Amino acid sequence: MAKQTSFCPVLGFLVIGFLCFICLPAEAALKKYQFDVQVANVSRLCHAKPIVTVNGRFPGPTIYAREGDRVQINVTNFAQYNLSIHWHGLKQYRNGWADGPAYITQCPIQTGNSYVYDFNITGQRGTLWWHAHILWLRATVYGAIVIMPQQGTPFPFPQPDREEVLVLGEWWNADVEEVEKQGNALGIPPNMSDAHTINGKPGPLFPCSEKHTFAMEVEKGKTYLLRIINAALNDELFFALANHTFTVVEIDAVYTKPFTTEAILIAPGQTTNVLVRANQIPGRYFMAARAFMDAPISVDNKTATAIFQYKGIPQTVLPKLPTLPEQNDTNFALTYNSKLKSLNTPKYPANVPLNVDRHLLFTIGLGINPCPTCLNGTRFTASLNNITFSMPQTALLQAHYFNIKGVYTPDFPDKPPTPFNFTGAPLTANLRTNLGTRLSKIAFNSTVEIVIQDTNLLSVESHPFHLHGYNFFVVGTGVGNFDPKKDPAKYNLIDPIERNTVGVPTGGWTAIRFRADNPGVWFFHCHLELHTGWGLKTAFLVEDGPGSDHNILPPPKDLPRC
Repeated sequence: MAKQTSFCPVLGFLVIGFLCFICLPAEAALKKYQFDVQVANVSRLCHAKPIVTVNGRFPGPTIYAREGDRVQINVTNFAQYNLSIHWHGLKQYRNGWADGPAYITQCPIQTGNSYVYDFNITGQRGTLWWHAHILWLRATVYGAIVIMPQQGTPFPFPQPDREEVLVLGEWWNADVEEVEKQGNALGIPPNMSDAHTINGKPGPLFPCSEKHTFAMEVEKGKTYLLRIINAALNDELFFALANHTFTVVEIDAVYTKPFTTEAILIAPGQTTNVLVRANQIPGRYFMAARAFMDAPISVDNKTATAIFQYKGIPQTVLPKLPTLPEQNDTNFALTYNSKLKSLNTPKYPANVPLNVDRHLLFTIGLGINPCPTCLNGTRFTASLNNITFSMPQTALLQAHYFNIKGVYTPDFPDKPPTPFNFTGAPLTANLRTNLGTRLSKIAFNSTVEIVIQDTNLLSVESHPFHLHGYNFFVVGTGVGNFDPKKDPAKYNLIDPIERNTVGVPTGGWTAIRFRADNPGVWFFHCHLELHTGWGLKTAFLVEDGPGSDHNILPPPKDLPRC
């Protein structure tokens, strides 16, 4: 008995210690990556050309991390272009220095120089992505970010047997930067892309593309998580898989109420996670992506494909194509987006701001300005509240933090200067469009509602808008003109979807809400690269809060200079 009594306390301490150990949260890890921006020769559609890549890959490498991890990415620029990289959807709390948009939060990394993006992943898990944020370089400089939940935390949906990243993009046979320059010089939209791609490959419906086809092998009865990203410069895309249905479980790294669908709609900048069960007759099935455009505007309407191939099926079997929505299927787009709801559970709540401190109405305008040297004597332009944003030569965050005068003015208007029938007959002209670097100044921790209203100055069009530094709740959307008296009564303030990029419907409006609890300068822009270049952008200057823990962090020592 003596031996037993002397042994039991030791055993008890060991058991308690073990239990304490397994109950402790996993310690955050430091994940380090080296990104070498370099030119590599790539061949697609019977055309070989040099493109800007990261580590010689197209698309670039996937970043893997867990919620709570710290990530350091050393970007060394060996390309002929000065560039920066944006970590799309990461909130970068107080740390705009790691956000990446050129001339907004940092000056670009000069050729031959390096910069370390150093950030923490806090309160986020899911699929995001990264891309170059200057000129049209994100046509080839992009990749996925996969953030796993904290160790021991399961997905709030059935555990998949495997997962796959699918990045949708575009391909030009010509040099993309030359395409953009030519369009700007002529004052017209640049030539559209020659193909869409899935993981950098257009698929066998294009010439010289049998070997440039992405395929994933699956097993009958197993469930797969597809992490889908739209990295295209200028096209919203439908995506479907022949004979299979998707269950949508996450968008923009936010869990959703699951729903099934034959196809998804995904705008540039957005991500969507779906579950698909390999429950059909074993064979080969095409996954396909094609543009959505419900306005009289030309787009690349060619279909990119990849293959969902059951194990053991020979490659000689011809894959079956899915039935995608028609290119101009507005009803599908509106219905699909209306199904997106936040999960809104105790673990993943939807903390929608119910009271609004600042009401903003931003009108989207596409128009033309005089240009004597251009093809037709005019140049296409774009504006928010009749202001075409002028990019500065000093980064806005640096100007704000170091109190550099003359770079911007904090007087962006809360509403358009001239009310009119926004979605009525085309006006085919601008309404006193002004050029300027004007920011919207927001008080720390205030609640903001932005109604983004499409207009018919030149043509209506769907616009995907991205807010840096924040997620927001999409509380309402509609077709036609926003009615401030009637439409707010129809808002969803219970479980609206939370995201970082939202599509404003063609000839319609979208209302978003967020709490301005992240101090800094945060870009707000259309994620169609064409429109961003024309000036469809602005930025929010969110003031510091009380106490040092609500202030912008000091800049890193290696911050690029202009």
